[in-house]
Amino acid sequence: MLKLFKTILKAGEPTVKYPFAPLDISPDFRGRPELDPQQCIACAACTMACPANALTMETHPESNERIWQLFIGRCIFCGRCEEVCPTKAIRLTNDFELAVTNKADLYVKAVFRLQHCDVCKLPFTPEKSAQYAVELLRQSGVSDEALAGMSVQFTTCPACKRQRTLSQHDRQMFSSIGAEKSHERV
Repeated sequence: MLKLFKTILKAGEPTVKYPFAPLDISPDFRGRPELDPQQCIACAACTMACPANALTMETHPESNERIWQLFIGRCIFCGRCEEVCPTKAIRLTNDFELAVTNKADLYVKAVFRLQHCDVCKLPFTPEKSAQYAVELLRQSGVSDEALAGMSVQFTTCPACKRQRTLSQHDRQMFSSIGAEKSHERV
């Protein structure tokens, strides 16, 4: 019996005193996701990568906003959102104590303004996303003069770009047909 007590004393305490004492967590622990709205460009890459559909993004053209939302109650802490974020705006924290008394406290929201098309005046992308594209081009060595020439590309919606491209194509096609007919007459 004395031998048993000696073994128990040598082993120490087998359990952790959590929640009465702090719990030591590994630095690689995956806890609650946290969004930095200043870094986020509202590209929705995280919402497409989320296997649990805990992340959603809704666009409201009438109020000129895009709403990013995380429901922590559905999150499985897989880290896919952190992996796919191009600006490192979302990261997993070490926070695992997520108990709340109100379900609304499990929702995290961020609101982003939308860029309006210069042609049709309809919103089509978050303003931060267009600014991010310009900054990427500037960092890759594109001159400010060239960026000024491309500014139409960043302020025009895809439908208007498509329409402009089609009309340019039609003009080129008709001018080449006209040139062929003038050669036939000669």
